[in-house]
Amino acid sequence: MPSSIANSIAVVAERIAATLGPRAMRVIAHINKYVTNPLQRLWAPWLPYMAVIEHTGRMSGKPYRTPVMVFVDNKSVSVVLNYGEHSDWVRNVRAAGTAEVRHRGRHYQLTNPRIIPATDQKARLVASLAPRV
Repeated sequence: MPSSIANSIAVVAERIAATLGPRAMRVIAHINKYVTNPLQRLWAPWLPYMAVIEHTGRMSGKPYRTPVMVFVDNKSVSVVLNYGEHSDWVRNVRAAGTAEVRHRGRHYQLTNPRIIPATDQKARLVASLAPRV
């Protein structure tokens, strides 16, 4: 599982979300989807605690690229779910059962995604991890 630094970041993100409340977080998510995410997709695959999840729309079949806060170790990928487990990208990945992650210049194929509670009780999407060949 993630390091203590990763858990600290997740705790801060959770406290911000809890302070703002679900309605404010949905407004922020909507703004991020159309304004912030297009910019973050440019650098997120190269930053230590960021990545881009490439997934397919469960209804449309369209490809999507979503920047996320991510923690990678040698066996798993943990993603902080700032907007909850009902975000579109989370539902898409769970429905497909697979996704690709671009993190620090590497490509990973995710399989068997699931929501698990971390030690701080913040829900994270976790999946098995294998480098792309």
